[in-house]
Amino acid sequence: MDSEENMRQSEVNKNKETDTKQTIDHPGRQFYLPSQIVDEFGEKGRDHLHKPFRAQFLLALTAGSFMTFGAVFSVLLAVGIETKGIYHLLSGLGFSAGYSMVFISGAVLFTEINVLLPSYLFNKSGLMKKSIYKFWISSYIGNIIGAFLVAVLIQWSGSFAGTFYPELDLYLEHKMKFMDHGVKGWFQVLISGVIANWLIGMAAFLTTSARDLTGKILGTALPVVLFVAGNFQHSAANMGYFSMGVLASDKYSWYEYILFNLVPASIGNLIGGAILVSLLFSYAYKEDIQTSLGK
Repeated sequence: MDSEENMRQSEVNKNKETDTKQTIDHPGRQFYLPSQIVDEFGEKGRDHLHKPFRAQFLLALTAGSFMTFGAVFSVLLAVGIETKGIYHLLSGLGFSAGYSMVFISGAVLFTEINVLLPSYLFNKSGLMKKSIYKFWISSYIGNIIGAFLVAVLIQWSGSFAGTFYPELDLYLEHKMKFMDHGVKGWFQVLISGVIANWLIGMAAFLTTSARDLTGKILGTALPVVLFVAGNFQHSAANMGYFSMGVLASDKYSWYEYILFNLVPASIGNLIGGAILVSLLFSYAYKEDIQTSLGK
C-alpha cells in the first residue's frame, strides 16, 4: 500500500512540475490578436456613437487641437535639418505626438472613426443613419474648429522664432503642390488620402493591439512616420498645418485649402479607413469575432 501511495504522490509531483514549466515557458501575451482588435474597434465605435452629442463634439474639438500641436511639433523638429531621411523621421515623430494624444485620450478624430465606426456597423444589423451622419459631420467640423482655435492661441502666444515660418511655408507648398495639376491633381489627392488613412488605420490597429503605454506610442509612431515621409494626404493632419497656414501665410487662401486638398483627401480617407482596414479585417476574421456586436 505504501509503495502505491508513494507512486501516486510521485505522479502528482511530476504533474505539478509540468504545469510549472508550462507556466514559465508560455508567458501571457502582451498584445491583442487581430480578431480581438477588430472586436475592440467595434466596441469603441459603438461607444463613440452612443455618447451624448456634447461629449462627441468636445472630444472632436480636442482631437483637432492635438492635430495642430502635432503639426507644429513636426515643423519645429525639422527646422534646419538638411539630410532628407533624418528630416522625414523627425517630422513624422513630431506628428506622432499628436496622434498618440488622440488615441490614448479617447478623443474623436474624423479619420479614426472612419475605421472604428464601420467596424461596428459591419458587425451589426441595421444602420442608424441619422445618428451616424450627424456623428461623422460633427466630428469633422469639431476637428476643424479645434485645430483652428489652437492655431489662434499659438499665434497670439508669439512663442516661435522666425525660422519656424519659412519651414511651415515649405510644408504648405508640399501639401498644395497638387493644385497645379488641375483635375488630375484633385484625384491624386484623393488617392493619396486613401493611402494615408490606410496607414492611420493601421496606426490605430497597432495601438489597440498594444497593452501598455510604450507599445501604444511605438505602434502609433511607425505608420505616422511613413505617411508624413510619403506626403500622403491626411485630412485631419492637414487641418493642423492649414490652420497655422491661414494665420501665418498669405500664399494660399482658406477656400483653396478646403477645395483642393481637404475635400478630396477626406473622401480618400473615408475609403481607405472603412474599406482597406475596417471592412477587410472584419471579413477576414469574421469567424473569429466573438463579441455580441452583430447579435
